[in-house]
Amino acid sequence: MDKSSSNNLHVVLLSSPEAGHVVPILALARRLAELQGVRSTVLLVTTGVHSASNVVSPPRENGLVEIVRLPPVDISSLVNPSTKVATLLYLTMQEAVPLVRSAIAAMDRRPDAFVVVYFGTDSLRVAAELNIPKYVLFTSTAWFLALSLYCPILDEKIKGQYIDKPGQLDIPGCKPVRPEDVVDMMLDRDDQQYHEYLRMGKEITALSDGILLNTCGALEAETLQAFVKNEAMKSVLKSPVYPIGPLTRPVERTGLKSELMDWLNKQPNQSVLFVSFGSGGVLSAEQTTELAWGLEQSRQRFLWVVRPPKKGHVNDVFFPDNIKGAEDDYLPRGFSIRTKKIGLLVPTWGQQVEILAHPSIGGFMSHCGWNSALESIVSGVPLIAWPLYAEQRMNASYLAEELQVAVRPEVLPTKKMVGRDEIEKMVRTLMEHKDGQAMRDRANQLRTGALNWIKEGGSSHQLMSQILTDIRPKRVIATKIE
Repeated sequence: MDKSSSNNLHVVLLSSPEAGHVVPILALARRLAELQGVRSTVLLVTTGVHSASNVVSPPRENGLVEIVRLPPVDISSLVNPSTKVATLLYLTMQEAVPLVRSAIAAMDRRPDAFVVVYFGTDSLRVAAELNIPKYVLFTSTAWFLALSLYCPILDEKIKGQYIDKPGQLDIPGCKPVRPEDVVDMMLDRDDQQYHEYLRMGKEITALSDGILLNTCGALEAETLQAFVKNEAMKSVLKSPVYPIGPLTRPVERTGLKSELMDWLNKQPNQSVLFVSFGSGGVLSAEQTTELAWGLEQSRQRFLWVVRPPKKGHVNDVFFPDNIKGAEDDYLPRGFSIRTKKIGLLVPTWGQQVEILAHPSIGGFMSHCGWNSALESIVSGVPLIAWPLYAEQRMNASYLAEELQVAVRPEVLPTKKMVGRDEIEKMVRTLMEHKDGQAMRDRANQLRTGALNWIKEGGSSHQLMSQILTDIRPKRVIATKIE
């Protein structure tokens, strides 16, 4: 760690163990170092399962970024096999608060500001004890943020389950949400995760000095305007919103394995469909089989990151033994041989950013996690939207209907198995039809807008500079935790 520049600001960033949170936290640390010369200490909450190991490595920005893995948090006495993933994250981050306090107390230099991911709002009280500026990094869309902030109001207005409500859920100044697209936390109003979600919708703005948002005006101008101009939305927003995204991983072309790079280099430009459902995206055996048949029937080139079908739980941050099965159990017999000339199977994990940036990639079949969506957009690659959990249904809707860079199944994959014929149709639409080319052109337009937003002198850079300008005068009143 380079400690020679004592005048540099020191920011502590807190991430949950979820890879979807680790990625933007590290990207923010990298951005602070590259553009602002800020020293960052990333506190990574762990559970003893290293599911994020593929994305966690210290960014090489002049020694200004340090990663500190906190001791594993044990919540086994607080949960049972039916506990939802969001509740697991909420409880993990709550139990980690003493570890966060101890880690900061042990630092050789007190932090000048504190940033937590959305699930870590309980730790904002540690920053309050230090009397330092505190922010929440919201790692998803402005639309999801708007829903999260407004949900306590919906809770008072609407009776019964949201998914049973006819019509749409209105959010002031924003695109309404279809009941079937609501986030997982809103599916059951009697479940603990819903009550935690309501609490955090209030705390994210009440306890923070600002919300850092992983999006930009090129992608969500209407919603961002609602935060500023819509009176009903402003009434639930007690702190400013800073759209500083997109925060994405850098492309390191040397990271691709030689055999994978060799295969990609042999394919024509924009001819390959990249299929990957993220670190937590695991399909059933039956759906995996249908997907394989659909890819084969499409006769399109594909690169498929294949994960064994799920055993029970969707998230392996807390349940590492949730996948099983030999390849013959879930891929059609002879599939690998028949598709050898047009397809490549990659087991378990692939270097997503590097793959998306390769010129041979023309489409991305994705679970629509917001990190993956942003990485696809900044690579100019349109998508087949295949949402699985969390807020991914909202993301898929936004990508297809508002940004117009995605095609999606007629019925949500979480409700009904998507058949091989529909999969074939979506793949062909994206890869060889004029509608797919229009989406590709649109993705490239958004790519240009997003890159202009994050470049030095762009709006994202200016907003980050504004935040740091606000932090610097407050350094003198910061006190160390005892």
